[in-house]
Amino acid sequence: MKENEILKIYGTDYKEMTKLLLTEAELESRIPAKNARIGIKPNLVAPSEASWGATTHPEIVAGIIEYLQERGFTQLLVLEGSWVGDKTSESAEVCGYLDLCRQYGVSFVDTQKDSFHVRDCKGLELNLCDGAAGLDFLINVPVLKGHCQTKLTCALKNMKGLIPNQEKRHFHAMGLHKPIAHLSAGLHQDFIVVDHICGDLDFEDGGNPVVRNCIMAAVDPVLVDAHAADLLYYKPSDIPYITMAEELGVGSADLSKLEIRLVGGEKSEAEDKKRLPESRKVVELKDAVEEVESCSACYGYLIPALAVLKDEGIFGKLHEKISIGQGYRGKEGLLGVGNCTRKFAHSCPGCPPTEQEIYEFLKAYLNGKSS
Repeated sequence: MKENEILKIYGTDYKEMTKLLLTEAELESRIPAKNARIGIKPNLVAPSEASWGATTHPEIVAGIIEYLQERGFTQLLVLEGSWVGDKTSESAEVCGYLDLCRQYGVSFVDTQKDSFHVRDCKGLELNLCDGAAGLDFLINVPVLKGHCQTKLTCALKNMKGLIPNQEKRHFHAMGLHKPIAHLSAGLHQDFIVVDHICGDLDFEDGGNPVVRNCIMAAVDPVLVDAHAADLLYYKPSDIPYITMAEELGVGSADLSKLEIRLVGGEKSEAEDKKRLPESRKVVELKDAVEEVESCSACYGYLIPALAVLKDEGIFGKLHEKISIGQGYRGKEGLLGVGNCTRKFAHSCPGCPPTEQEIYEFLKAYLNGKSS
C-alpha cells in the first residue's frame, strides 16, 4: 500500500476482516525479515471490555497474529501499559489479552513493569520502555475515540502506552501535545491497524460506544489522525499534536492527498458513506473545570462523572470551578479532585479517584452534604 493510503473494511467478523485487510495491504512485504521482533500495541487504557468503546477488540489482534504466524513470523509479542491509576495486568485479563496470548503462544509485555531508558526524540528527551525500543517492527492498534483533554486519540497518542508511568505524569506536566508528537518522532510505528468498531466519541475510557464496525490500515500515523479528526468534525489543526508531529517529519496531515481504498465490496462502500454523529458532550463540562497538568485517568474519570450529574439535573447547581491536576499540589482552594488538591476545603481523595467516587463526592457536595 502507498504512504498516502488508508484501507477500510466494514463488517462484524473482526478477525477475518483484519486478515483480509492485511492481505490487501501486503503487510508481509513491509517486514524486514521472518525473524524480525514484531510488537503489537493495542489500547488497554483501563479494565473495560472492547464493547464499552475504550479498548482494542482482541479479535483484531488475533487476526494480526494469525496473519503473521501463517506467513512464518514467529518473534511476536503484545505490549501495552494502562493509564496511571489502573494495572495493565487487570486490563489485559478483563480485555481477553492474557487468554489470547496463551492461545497463540505470544508473550505479553506489561510496560508498566518494563525497564526504560532516556532517548532523544527529535530534540526532546523521553523515557521509553526497553521492550518497545528493542523492536524491529511495531504494529500500532489504536481505538479511534474522543478524548477529554486532546479531543481525539488514535495512532499518535496510543504510543503513550510505551512509556513508563513516571513519564506519563511528565507528559501532562509538559502539556501533552508536544511530548505526544515527539514520542512518535523518536519511536517509529511501522504499521497501523485502527479499531473503528465502536469507539466512544467523547470519553477515552468509554461508556458511550458508537457502533461503526470499521477497521482501517495505514502506514502514516499523522495521516490516520488527520482523517480521524475529520471524521469527528475537527480540523487537524484543532489537535495540536497532529500538526506538531507533521512538522517533526513523522508524516503528512494533508488530507487533499489522502486516498481511501475500500476492501470488502459493496457493503464497505455503502457503510463508508455514512457519517458519525457529531458529539460535543465534553465542551460544556470542561468549562466547569480548572485543569493544570492533570493525568489522563484523573481527568478522564472527572468528566464522565460530571456527565452523569448533568443527566440527573444536578450539574446546574455547580457555581464554582473544580480544580484538578499536579499544578495544585501544596495549594489551597475550595473544590478539587484528586490527591493533588488535598489541601483544598473540599477535595475528593485518590490518585486517581474512580469515576464513581468522584460522582458521589460531587453529588454530596452539590446537595450540601459534603463534609
